[in-house]
Parts: sequence; structure tokens; C-alpha cells
Amino acid sequence: MEGQILVGGTMLDPILVGGVTSLVNLIIHAVLLAAVAWTVKRVSVSDSFAPHVLQYTLVIVATGTLLVAGHFAEVVVWAHTYDLVGAAPPGTDLVYFAFGNYTTLGYGDVVPLPHWHMLGPMTALNGIMLIGWSTALIIEILRRSGHAPAQASSSA
Repeated sequence: MEGQILVGGTMLDPILVGGVTSLVNLIIHAVLLAAVAWTVKRVSVSDSFAPHVLQYTLVIVATGTLLVAGHFAEVVVWAHTYDLVGAAPPGTDLVYFAFGNYTTLGYGDVVPLPHWHMLGPMTALNGIMLIGWSTALIIEILRRSGHAPAQASSSA
């Protein structure tokens, strides 16, 4: 079992490995979302640098770009985890495999080795949670951006 990490050869191995990897991705995502929220707040405060429509477009494009980059980084963390523990058959494109699991696409053309089957669902759970968190942030940005002009004009 060269290249595989086994704690005791039990179901605990994939749960521990998946839990640690999920935690690493949660930290990455929390830092990313905090940075995006801080940036959006700063941009929306400085109304003088660009018209509202241009600001709005810039914020949405920048947010989307950062979130896609963040999700890609999280997929790469999963791919490295699969490599570290030897979870996939030799020759597997691990980033492709991790993307399929993370997004719950799962074509089924690559299947984890039997001992590591639980990593697939754990990757999927982590992915849908983080994608949902990103979606919530985008909706909140849109909600706040959509009401900003009305609030400003009603207080004047």
C-alpha cells in the first residue's frame, strides 16, 4: 500500500482524512469570503470613483472570479488529498476526479479504491456546502447593491 496513509485500516481513515480536508477547505473559504465581503464593503462606500452600474458590474465580476478561483483551489486540496492517501486508481486525473466529486457531477468513470469510498461523498458534501455559502454571499451582495440607491435617496 505504498503512498497510502492508513490509521488503522478502518472506516475511520476516510472519515478522518475527509474531515481534515473539509476543515482546511472551510478555512480557505472563510478567509476568501471575508476578503470578498470586506472588499465589496469598501467599494460600495466610495461612490465617487465610478457610476453605480459600473461599480455593480465590477463587484459582481470580481466576486464571481474570486469565488471560482477559491473553489478551484479547494478542488486542488481534495486532489492532493486523494494523491496523498492513494484514494484513486493509478493514472487517474485527480483534479478531474475531485471536480466531479466536489460539484456532485460524478460521471462514474472514476471510482475511488474500496477503502476510500467515503471520500467521494465527503468531497461532495464539502463542495455543495461551500458552493451554497458562495451563492449566499452573491445573493447578499446583490440584495445590498440593489437597495443601496433607494436607501441613499430616501434618507436625503
